[in-house]
Amino acid sequence: MSVLMPHRFTVEEYHRMAETGLFKPDARVEFLDGQIIDMMPIGPFHGGVSKRLIRLFSNLSQGRWVVAAQDPVRLDDHSEPQPDLMLLKPADDDYTSRHPNPEEVLLLIEVADSTLAYDRGAKLSAYGRAGVQEFWIINLPERRIEVYREPHYLGYAFKEVLREGQQAHPQAFPDVTIDVKALLKQAA
Repeated sequence: MSVLMPHRFTVEEYHRMAETGLFKPDARVEFLDGQIIDMMPIGPFHGGVSKRLIRLFSNLSQGRWVVAAQDPVRLDDHSEPQPDLMLLKPADDDYTSRHPNPEEVLLLIEVADSTLAYDRGAKLSAYGRAGVQEFWIINLPERRIEVYREPHYLGYAFKEVLREGQQAHPQAFPDVTIDVKALLKQAA
């Protein structure tokens, strides 16, 4: 019995497809594990929390990191996803000549509502396998932050769940405090 194997595209092939116009100009796609994935539309709560994260981390940076929002990260030859937010090591060229790699990611954040299972599954595995040191899922439905550290091939060895009333501290910058309740507040 023969087994059919799906073709896994490379990042270079993915870029060539985009350059030749294979995707519509307004297409929301990302590239993970050799596959082109349609991204879900961003709702108001997701968008607002993402903007709040950008503002908080930008104000706290003092040049210690670069804030990247919905920019690609090159995990390997078959994955270049676009997380909601990353804190990156500063680069002399501000990453104008290439996308950052996992060693340059200080913190990677996905804001999850309808994508929670995907973020906890395929993305968590991909980020851990690539060696991203710290990954947060801002879990909107359950109103909490899931902190993942100690990457390994299947994901992460350490998981901490922070709820309203608690604070998150990036491992690379323990002096930085993100209040879970303030981050996840919604307009009345």
